[in-house]
Amino acid sequence: MKKIAIVAVILTLLFINNACTGDFEELNENPNLIAEISPGTLLNPILYGMTSHHAQRSTDVTFNLMQVSLPFPSVSGGLHRYDVSPNIGNSSWNTSYRWLAGVREMRTAAEKAGDANYEAIALTLNAWIYANLTDIFGPVPMTEAVQGENGVLYPAYDTQQFIYETLLTDLEKANSLYDVKAGMIYASDILFQNDVAKWQKFTNSLHMRLLLRISNRSETNALQKLVSIVQNPAQYPVFTNTAESAMLQVTGVGANVSPWGRPQDFNNAIKMASFFIDNLNTFNDPRRAVMATTATDFKGVNLGYKGIPSAYTGSDSQFQYNASTLNRNQAEAPMKIMILTYAEVCFIKAELAQRGLINDPETHYMNGVKAAIEQVGAVTPADYFSNPAVAYDGSLEKIMLQKYYALYFTDYQQWFEYRRTGFPKLPTTSAMLNNAVMPARFTYPTDQLLYNAENYQEAVQMLGNDDINTKVWWDTID
Repeated sequence: MKKIAIVAVILTLLFINNACTGDFEELNENPNLIAEISPGTLLNPILYGMTSHHAQRSTDVTFNLMQVSLPFPSVSGGLHRYDVSPNIGNSSWNTSYRWLAGVREMRTAAEKAGDANYEAIALTLNAWIYANLTDIFGPVPMTEAVQGENGVLYPAYDTQQFIYETLLTDLEKANSLYDVKAGMIYASDILFQNDVAKWQKFTNSLHMRLLLRISNRSETNALQKLVSIVQNPAQYPVFTNTAESAMLQVTGVGANVSPWGRPQDFNNAIKMASFFIDNLNTFNDPRRAVMATTATDFKGVNLGYKGIPSAYTGSDSQFQYNASTLNRNQAEAPMKIMILTYAEVCFIKAELAQRGLINDPETHYMNGVKAAIEQVGAVTPADYFSNPAVAYDGSLEKIMLQKYYALYFTDYQQWFEYRRTGFPKLPTTSAMLNNAVMPARFTYPTDQLLYNAENYQEAVQMLGNDDINTKVWWDTID
């Protein structure tokens, strides 16, 4: 985090913005800002950099942990067997802090320009990135982070409770800052095309996600705040349809390209997991054709949708068929990367209603399911909810099973929600390591132990142990 690194990041942001936006030339109407870094200069690179990283981590990490897909052949080891590398979180740590430096510059530029909308967006992006980061590791540097220009080269860690309290306060502030009439004066952003109303809905929808994440900590009063947001849509507007969702549209134009340079790398030596596919088969779900290919026998005869069991025991040769794999079209531009969708908002409301805190859980559940199908480009069959496997039964387990599919391709969210609720119930095998227990977090990057040792040790004391089984602050499930 040396000063020279900060300068390099800024130059990188400027370069990426010019490349990524193509003709997104800056619509800078304030001549006093021409020679300065503007919030608009920084926004698109941050959006693309973080979402493209999250897309790759969803397939490389979350899909394996959460039995969406698995490498094949894979006779031993592998993340789907909870064989967790000590450095598995390194790329998310490094990528997050790289772009958090940009977010900090964006917020500073917005404050200097007196631009409330861009300040609100910077606060929102900051909360989005830090929430994911702390949910992966637990305590992380925040208060002193990305301050190399101020001489802070070895930042202290903050507790996860403090981080969440700060982020929630920031999101509350962001919501109060938005001015829809003022608009956004810089080049069109690649997420909401400078629609301030949608940015405000993203802020409040993210606020809901974070409140639900910590809702098992009764001292936070998170559930009460969630109910207040739901019951006051004029003050706290949230996503109300799929078209408003935070889904980055990857056009393939300029540098706004697929995170997979070669589409074949998206599904090379990968098969769909049986848990994921078998449920969709039971639902007779229209998303199968979007998400997966069909399986065949060795003569090429179509076998429908059929996966491979995660963490299977025995040899690869026991599977006498070519199993379904990820549909490559999902990684080819034009494509979309999920950040936070209307479907997720519906499932948050469904969970609140299932707890008796708001009304009509079945309606919220059905809205969530239909939105989750719609967001991947499929159509809900007219008789879909007549299937007992799909019909709402009043249980949190049913809500979370469908939410699991709604969070498909959304960074680490399936894993986070599993750790919060214990759902969906994933099958285990004798080949799983870690006593067949889902990892509760990732260990810190080893360079923290080497170069930030004193603060690292304080973080370990906050946690109890730098281990994949050490639960983070909000994780209270036995």
